[in-house]
Amino acid sequence: MSVNNELNLSEISAGLKVTRRHFFKDCGVGLGKIALSSLLADGLLFQNAIASTSHPHYAPKAKRVIHLFMAGAPSQLDLFDYKPELTRLEGKPIPPSVIKGQRYAFIRSDAAVLGPRFKFAKHGQSGIELSEVLPHLATIVDDICLIKSVTTNQFNHAPAQILMNTGFGQPGRPSMGSWITYGLGSEAQDLPAFVVMSTGAGISGGAANWSSGFLPTVNCGVRFRNQGDPILDVTSPKGVDNRLQRDTLDLVGSLNRQRFDAVGDPEIATRIASYELAYRLQASAPELMDLKSESAATLALYGADPAKPSFARACLLARRMIERGVRYINIYHEGWDAHSDVAGNLKGNCAATDQAAVALIKDLKQRGLLEDTLVIWGGEFGRTPMVETNTALGRSQGRDHHPQAFTMWMAGGGVKPGLSYGATDDLGFNIVQNPVHVHDLQATILHLMGLNHEKLTYRYAGRDFRLTDVEGSVLTDLLA
Repeated sequence: MSVNNELNLSEISAGLKVTRRHFFKDCGVGLGKIALSSLLADGLLFQNAIASTSHPHYAPKAKRVIHLFMAGAPSQLDLFDYKPELTRLEGKPIPPSVIKGQRYAFIRSDAAVLGPRFKFAKHGQSGIELSEVLPHLATIVDDICLIKSVTTNQFNHAPAQILMNTGFGQPGRPSMGSWITYGLGSEAQDLPAFVVMSTGAGISGGAANWSSGFLPTVNCGVRFRNQGDPILDVTSPKGVDNRLQRDTLDLVGSLNRQRFDAVGDPEIATRIASYELAYRLQASAPELMDLKSESAATLALYGADPAKPSFARACLLARRMIERGVRYINIYHEGWDAHSDVAGNLKGNCAATDQAAVALIKDLKQRGLLEDTLVIWGGEFGRTPMVETNTALGRSQGRDHHPQAFTMWMAGGGVKPGLSYGATDDLGFNIVQNPVHVHDLQATILHLMGLNHEKLTYRYAGRDFRLTDVEGSVLTDLLA
């Protein structure tokens, strides 16, 4: 079993512009050994490795993040961005002046316009307009910040998902959760700092979405299963009691420490920390996953069945995780890729996610956790104003990928509630007010966590890297 832990030693070597491996190996004062010794102090084994090592650049508004990733890209035009003009033009080709120079994954540039599939209404004191298939979200519109002008450089799922999570469209860069845990450490004693869960049909970008890239592997996301043991083999096999396991870990740990003394590679310290966290997880993980302690009212609020895997159960587990110090949580709900029957796709996915996502906000708020927990909802891009119909592929009444403009929402953690930000043109095709690039969104998230996106860097392959690559601006208009 491989479980990652928090050991934020590499920023020292990064600051000296040398590699981690050479720094720990060649440092004359043996700083690697000093760090390892501190982790073993007071008989706490590697408890210090996952204690908070928070060093924000300034006072944070948020202490933790729950990212509800709607993989596959929900249709903003049928959920959030109401365009009556699409109804008027339905069935007619989109004007050539609008579509000029654009390319799409599956449809022709002269595809006909498709109007919104559902009714819209304004809600709350803010008057934010939502689709009828989001009845639960309508009850908390004054708690969310709706961003209707997000844009991305990628128009296929895997690269767009990876860009949203890592700031780059190809695998190999550290994910946002990895950057945040690298910069802030962990407050969890018996759980990983960065946890990933998924519900639905599969994640196009795969593990690259939560990889630590070139950051220490201790910062990699740990994927939890949504049913049974959260991690495979967390339960000891028959015949292995606690004493035997403890003796085995102590032996392996002593051998690893000898190797660490010889070569000073911090990845060895990561391995030792992982073994120790895995040992503690055998007690903490079953307790975390057991929802029997939750009241019937709480289960009903989320719509969660304790015995069945679901998005609702994952959201409830996320609340339990942040109560136990987990810093960053990704929940992927896949299946929003509506190339056909966009209305049916949205009905099904909204039925599976709307109640639970809103319950998470309500639950956090009533527990006093929302003010310093940032919740993010959205996919990797949007859907076209034009219809996708392809008899060869059996598709009709769908929408293709649309990177030019899409909608996301955030709540808590220092964002301004009851705000609708940005706007698109009458066809929902292009942004006409307050464009928000993915890197702007990432810069803002880091800012809310007390991190300057231009200063949170790591030197690798001869240059300094950051989550936002070489661009991105904090969206000050969104800050409470």
